[in-house]
This record gives sequence, C-alpha cells and structure tokens, in this order.
Amino acid sequence: MSHKDAERAGTTSAADRPDDHAPANGRTQNGAAAEDTARDRAADRAADTEAPDLAARAAELEDRWRRTAAELENFRKRTARESAGQREDERARVLTRWLPVVDNLELALEHAGPEAKQIVEGIKAVRDQALAVLAEYGYPRFDDAGKLFDPKLHDAVGTVASPDSEPGTVVHVVRPRYGDGDKVLRPAGVIVATEER
Repeated sequence: MSHKDAERAGTTSAADRPDDHAPANGRTQNGAAAEDTARDRAADRAADTEAPDLAARAAELEDRWRRTAAELENFRKRTARESAGQREDERARVLTRWLPVVDNLELALEHAGPEAKQIVEGIKAVRDQALAVLAEYGYPRFDDAGKLFDPKLHDAVGTVASPDSEPGTVVHVVRPRYGDGDKVLRPAGVIVATEER
C-alpha cells in the first residue's frame, strides 16, 4: 500500500464524521421548529374554542343584568304607586272623619233662628273653612239636585212622585256628595223622583 493509500484509508471524510454542533438529544433545528409550530397551532385552536364560550358567557351576564335592572325599575314604580295609594287612603279616612263635623254645622245653620244672626254668621264661616279644606285635598262639595241618579255618585235614601221632575231625577239632597269621578269621598244621599201612579 502506498503512502497516499494509507493516508486515504486513515482519513475520514467530513461527511462521515459526526456533527460537533448537533444537539445531544438528537433533535434537529427543523424538528424543534416543527414542535413549536404544533404548539402554536394547538394554542390557537384552544383560543378559538374558548372565544365563543366567553362571548356566550358575556351575553348571558348582560341578559341577567338587563332583567335585574328591569325588575328593579318595575319594583320602584310599583312601590311608588302603592305608597301613593296608601297616602290617598289615609287622607280619605281622615277627611271622612271630618264630614260629620260639616254635617253638624249644616244642621246648626238650618235650625238657627233669625235672632241668632251673629252666631249663624260665625257657623257659616267655620263651615266654609271646612269645605275649603275638603276641596283643597281633592274632595269638593257637589250639589246634585236636579241631576239624573247615578249609582256611582248617589245613594238613594228614598223616592217620591214628582210631577215636575223626570223619573230618576234627584229632587232633594239629604246629604251632599264630596268628590267626583274615581275620587268620591262620600256619595250623596238623595231622594229620587218616580213616576206618578
């Protein structure tokens, strides 16, 4: 064997020698990049899966919030209506207790003689003041003489045949009415005309 053959036999080509820079675990740079790409794709898929769930959860929470806000507003309005109704009922109870005082003043005026003129004037002043208070609170006094009988506004305490009045007409008011429409503190006590027989 020649000297050159010996050198060729003892020399290993660079392609046959192991790469001094290759990773110890045998992974190549291309393999590591492929694993990183796979992880990124998996993370993207997980994010894509979570996004609809988060959107649905947000929509559910917003719906609950809107429902709660609507219920709170309805509760506030209902409470305000009930409170107003309670105040009106209490006012009506107080004023109802006041009506007998007015009635007694009316009786005193009806039975007062001419010699008690100053007393009559004083009673009239008190009566007028009481009527003003009732009107101020939404219950003015009404004179229903000559009007057609209305069961919502009148309480028939008697009937009388009256040739001068249409049947069903109020011919005399025994007790006046206070209030009108849906706010009637007390219906009028009336005598109603009937047909003559």
